[in-house]
Amino acid sequence: MYTEKVIEHFRHPHNQGKLPDYTAVGKVGNIVCGDVMWLYIKVEQDTSGREVIADISWETFGCTAAIATSSMVSDIAKGKTIEEAIAITNKDVADELGGLPPVKLHCSALAADALNEAIYNYLVAAGRDIPPALARRHAHIAAEMNTLEQRYAAFLETQEAAHGEGG
Repeated sequence: MYTEKVIEHFRHPHNQGKLPDYTAVGKVGNIVCGDVMWLYIKVEQDTSGREVIADISWETFGCTAAIATSSMVSDIAKGKTIEEAIAITNKDVADELGGLPPVKLHCSALAADALNEAIYNYLVAAGRDIPPALARRHAHIAAEMNTLEQRYAAFLETQEAAHGEGG
């Protein structure tokens, strides 16, 4: 059963859509459930010269929990410094929603991973050092995304073979 907060974020998601002037994007997916998330961040310097997530948005193909966690992670991360945003965990996302059913906890992990990937891609593009924990998380996410893409390609091949080329 979902909490009222999960239902509210599903019915009225925050920061949904593709940010037109994003600085970086993180894309993640789950090979078991098929959920896919894109999280866009716009990084700017605040008045103290710190890099902050000035704006954030997302696009998600997934279930109620996937939509709600995408919405919540965007609320949590907006206005945070890069360092503060890296520290956001799947537990933080789930806790802010008042909890998730155990079978849906992977959605909060996807949301946190999407944020991590966007930050990772931002730091790489800026030629910055990658914190070791973020580099390890990226390697894990990249392996999962590679598996997801391979399985999708194999599925398409079986569909083409079953229906004939171009059919």
